[in-house]
Amino acid sequence: MHGIQAYMQLNQLDEIYLDQCRTAMRTEQEKSLAETNQWSHVDKPKVHADWDVLYKQLASVLDTSHPSDATIQELIDQHYQISSRFYVPSKLAYLGLALFYRENEAMRDFHNAYHPQMVAFLGDAIYVYTQQSRTFS
Repeated sequence: MHGIQAYMQLNQLDEIYLDQCRTAMRTEQEKSLAETNQWSHVDKPKVHADWDVLYKQLASVLDTSHPSDATIQELIDQHYQISSRFYVPSKLAYLGLALFYRENEAMRDFHNAYHPQMVAFLGDAIYVYTQQSRTFS
């Protein structure tokens, strides 16, 4: 692996904090859905195409990368930007999205179809992103 640094993994976080993340995601999504007529402003086919390209890029480097690698964090920034087409998630809500990928069977299966470790890797990489990105300063 390249650029290995000590970091906390998503599954090592306190359950109370993780519940706050789940709640933030649900609350922010529900508010956004209500205010935007179910995200009618989003070009969903374009979003899904962009995510497909991103997930294929991530899958191609996942086995030789670390969640904190600069190249991975650039891909996670792209993921955040794509996600933000729906609504701009707070730090907690973005972590909640990573948890949703892990805990929702359909989302887990969808993401892990790109790579068997995609969801776990995404969760850790998103956690690193929320800790290091200026987006949440």
